[in-house]
Parts: sequence; C-alpha cells; structure tokens
Amino acid sequence: MTENGSVGATRREQEVYDSHSRWYDVSQWPMEAMGMGRLRRRLWEQAQGHRVLEVGVGTGRNVPYYPSESSVVAVDLSPGMLQRAVRRAGRAGRQVDFVLADAQHLPFREDAFDTVAATCVFCSVPDPVRGLKELRRVCQAGGSTLLLEHVRARNPVLGKMMDWLNPVSVRFQGVNINRDTVNNVKLAGFDVEREDSFMVSIVKMLRARSG
Repeated sequence: MTENGSVGATRREQEVYDSHSRWYDVSQWPMEAMGMGRLRRRLWEQAQGHRVLEVGVGTGRNVPYYPSESSVVAVDLSPGMLQRAVRRAGRAGRQVDFVLADAQHLPFREDAFDTVAATCVFCSVPDPVRGLKELRRVCQAGGSTLLLEHVRARNPVLGKMMDWLNPVSVRFQGVNINRDTVNNVKLAGFDVEREDSFMVSIVKMLRARSG
C-alpha cells in the first residue's frame, strides 16, 4: 500500500469507528457473551511492569482489567471511541492517560513500556505489520506484547467463507475477518512465546517478545 493509500485507508477507518462508537458495545455483545470478556481478563492478567500501553482502547472494555499497580496509557484512532473510554474509566475510578493516536505511528519513544497490549485491533489497522512493528518499537527489551485477535479459520471451508465475506465486513464494519495475524506478528520481528486458540481457532491469544 502506498503512503497516500495508507493515509486514506486510515482516515476511512477513523470515520467508520467514529460513526460506530455510539452502538459499538451493543454490536459486540454476541462476542462478549461467547466469552471474550473472560479472555480479555485472562490476557490482562499477564500485563506487568510500571508502564503499560493499550493500543486500540476502543470504548474501554479492558479498563476494569488494567493492573492496579501500573501506570497505563491507552490510545485509539477514533475520538468517538476515546470519549466513551474516558467515561468508562471515570465510572471505574481508574486513572488512565488517554491519547488520540494511530497504531501505525505511535507518539512514544523506543522502549517506553514494559508491556504493550491490544485486543481485536489488528483486524482493522490498514497496515497491520507496520502497526505491529510500532508495538515492538515502543516495548522495551524483555517486555511482553500481548494480543487477543480474531483470525482466518484454519478449517478450509470456514476459511473460504471468511474470505468471501471479508469485503462486506470491511465495507460496513471496517474489520478484516480473514487476516493471518499470527504470521503478521512474526513478520513484524516478534518471537511468539505462547499461542492459545479459542472458538474453533478463530480467536488467538498471543504473548510475544522482540526477536
């Protein structure tokens, strides 16, 4: 993707999530009912260190699971999503530094965080490998990058169905349902330390470190 194409795709992604922000939580209810909330908690139980970053905070569903002993920074591309995350953090009594930022161009120095985490983000980032490289850049040597992502099914029939439906999903939701995120993580220079599969392997939980 060219630089101009990437900028255009990022702008469209921001517009999609701004427009969806009012009803996003309702639209995600089926996945949450199937156990995503439990998996979010499990992912965040692995977060350690003084400085922690969440990329793609969305409406703040993960805020209740943030480690209480850490200083947490949370970024999102969408102002509408961030507004709801700020309100959720206030209701939870959590102090979080919220930043409007693009995952592909994080406004932080190298090695700034002990743990970096993202949930269901790299299905929508226009250039996922570039975004993942940014996570690797801002996570300190020896720190963990934690990901909870839905991916293309390994089952050949289901995988083909996801390929067929993907253009519709991208058009109306801004979400790619057929990405090979595990391979993208490796292409970004990470070593995958742990990979857990859920929901017939459509959902992956990853713990990775810089390769």
